[in-house]
Amino acid sequence: MATIRDVVQALGRREGVDAVIVLGRDGLTIDAAAANGLDADGLAALVPSVAAACTRLGNAALRGEFTSGVVEFGRGMVVVTVLTPEVLLAMVVAPGVNIGALLFELHRHRAAIAGLL
Repeated sequence: MATIRDVVQALGRREGVDAVIVLGRDGLTIDAAAANGLDADGLAALVPSVAAACTRLGNAALRGEFTSGVVEFGRGMVVVTVLTPEVLLAMVVAPGVNIGALLFELHRHRAAIAGLL
């Protein structure tokens, strides 16, 4: 049976994925795989405030609870997905990567990934 570590490692091996972090809403890392000198724990500490802001935005826009989001920067993107009410998944993606398939897979397998926690 797969573990959350297996999922993190598999996602981290995808082309253009520089970091995969499973974290609690408190910003503490549960598991992570990071490349290119990225500080997974430092990133994990920042993600809950982004998710909280997205939740407030969704509520103000009458769109309900935040489930996933993509933030684009000059040198890539960060994908944040809610796995459970207490656990988030963040992925740092290199520039130019087509994340459509990745977003589809995260949406499709969210419950299965959450079940590994």
